Amino acid sequence: MVIAIIGAGYVGLTTAAVLANAGYIVKLLDTDPKKIDIIKQGKSHFFEVGLDEFVHKAVTSKLLLPTLDYSEALTDADVVFSCVGTPDQPDGSVNLEYVFASVRTAAPFLKSGAVYAQKSTVPVGTGRKLEELFTELRGVGTINYVSNPEFLAEASALVDSIYLDRVVVGGSNAQAVEAVVDIFRKVHQLAAEVNLSEFAEYANVYKNKTDKYDHNYDTKVIRTSLESAELIKVTANAFLALKISFANSIARLCDETGADISQVMNGVGSDVRIGRSFLYAGLGWGGSCFPKDVAGLIRVAQDYNVELDILTAAVAENSLMVDYVINKLKKQLGRLTGMKIAVLGITFKPGTSDTRRSQAIRFIEALAASGAIVTAYDPKAVVEIANVHIASTVDECIQDADATVIATEWNEFLEYNWEKAATLMKGKLILDARNRINKEVITRVGLDYVGIGRN
Repeated sequence: MVIAIIGAGYVGLTTAAVLANAGYIVKLLDTDPKKIDIIKQGKSHFFEVGLDEFVHKAVTSKLLLPTLDYSEALTDADVVFSCVGTPDQPDGSVNLEYVFASVRTAAPFLKSGAVYAQKSTVPVGTGRKLEELFTELRGVGTINYVSNPEFLAEASALVDSIYLDRVVVGGSNAQAVEAVVDIFRKVHQLAAEVNLSEFAEYANVYKNKTDKYDHNYDTKVIRTSLESAELIKVTANAFLALKISFANSIARLCDETGADISQVMNGVGSDVRIGRSFLYAGLGWGGSCFPKDVAGLIRVAQDYNVELDILTAAVAENSLMVDYVINKLKKQLGRLTGMKIAVLGITFKPGTSDTRRSQAIRFIEALAASGAIVTAYDPKAVVEIANVHIASTVDECIQDADATVIATEWNEFLEYNWEKAATLMKGKLILDARNRINKEVITRVGLDYVGIGRN
């Protein structure tokens, strides 16, 4: 079987590397020469823990074949995965320009009977429109379209791709659905063959997945309609975002009552009907998926005259967290104008170089706008922020700081020598905006710890 993947972005490259390591011939197509050149060298063009190793092995084994040529990539492909970008628009709707353009460009090159699987996150109803477009371009039944949403989280992509929680495939053609199901059956076998422990630094569920992993592949497969498959992905992300916003709302109550959000959520999360995952208070959610998927789900629901008020409230809750942390910092320091504030973390989460919709950046920008003198540091982010000095080390960042804020919970910060920090900083305040630093360690070295809802 020959597999083609359109789009060498985060999902496309990760999927291609995993499928090639599973033994498939994978032709990876992109229109960006810079990306393709980097991949041909056996490297990823973005940071993801362990991905370079998987890409290198796939390229050197000649199972992963990066290309700019549609004909070369698609002519003999049995299954094509579309992994193109779906950016959101100002009104919250999803820009499907690349999704439809991909179909129009690919259609002439596809062989009759090929399966075209949509991995890009699209609004419910998109699949039917793409089926109609294929019929218009190629004729009825010539190309078999299915929806196969991805469930990769940045910083744990390899773990998520190999230790499969579920494989969702939606479509009208049973043979096409089974073709995709069978592809991931082979991927599933990698779980018993590879050791990902060295690549699981930020995969919080890694041990739970490996210890309790169900090696019965068939229990993971969800065969469904196009519409249901399209809704599953965005609904899952919306629910996870909702859990974070819920935890943040309770954290604000904890700040006022003297309760501790970590203890509260430990108690709540011990209920097996609820679970502990994503019930973590802090600066809020960001990244390329949650904001876009939540906004897109709200917008598409409105198109069907359905108001998702609970998700609208989750967005509002998330938006206020930056100001909430800014005010908490101001309350502790008395003022922000002229105060030197060190911010550790710029990416939206640890384990990735992605800064899209980062709450840390929103916080840094708001802090600078308030008149503070801001210095920021991140192990992987490459970014410029107006009126902010980007330091090259933690030590440089916190030197002479009146306060240090943890905005992204990189392990480098969690394991930092805070006794050293006490000698470098001018002030004593450590504001943990992710609730991940050991409070006892901070207070033991003479620094003052403040968290979000942690008393």
